[in-house]
Amino acid sequence: MIGDLYPGDNRGWIEVVCGVMFSGKSEELIRRVRRALIARKRVQVFKSHLDERYSGIYHVSSHDGRTVEAVPIDTPEQIARELRDDTQVVAIDEAQFLPVAIVDLATALASSGRRVILAGTDTDFRGEPFGPMPQLLAVAEIVDKLHAICVVCGNPASRNQRLIGGRPARYDSPTIMVGGDESYEARCRSCHSVPRRDEDQVPLL
Repeated sequence: MIGDLYPGDNRGWIEVVCGVMFSGKSEELIRRVRRALIARKRVQVFKSHLDERYSGIYHVSSHDGRTVEAVPIDTPEQIARELRDDTQVVAIDEAQFLPVAIVDLATALASSGRRVILAGTDTDFRGEPFGPMPQLLAVAEIVDKLHAICVVCGNPASRNQRLIGGRPARYDSPTIMVGGDESYEARCRSCHSVPRRDEDQVPLL
């Protein structure tokens, strides 16, 4: 698909892999990184330091155990400082945790002839746009939105259900709370539940 857009030249572009947790975003980023390495491209991988699940902060890890080494970062400026002059492919996981300045950096990297791959959750536990993801989706050439399976009804899941004590988290809970299957479930729109600000936590569906 990408090769059809830019066959054999040095033009850069932005790819965004988005979707809910457990949909395979990190797995897809890892797949693209490995294919780039097979193609003998010079690759650097970065990830938000907030994600310490599975293999820790020095790897991008998928839920099925696949990993690739990564540099943990807090800001786009750190990526710019760590970037090597000869890097051709820049991959960034958990982009939703980064400041909105990541949009300008991704654009600048693409304009300099680099392929930029970003993966992130596009909506928070409330089902609302998450961090810089809306802007990244708008400036990207390629967007892939992945779905998980709703644990309640089995339909395609497009929402992250946050659980606190086994119950859906209230609307006014903190936006960022890193966790895995002990804290989150994938759910469809119909089965997703977020109690209102003035409403107690509701029983688990």
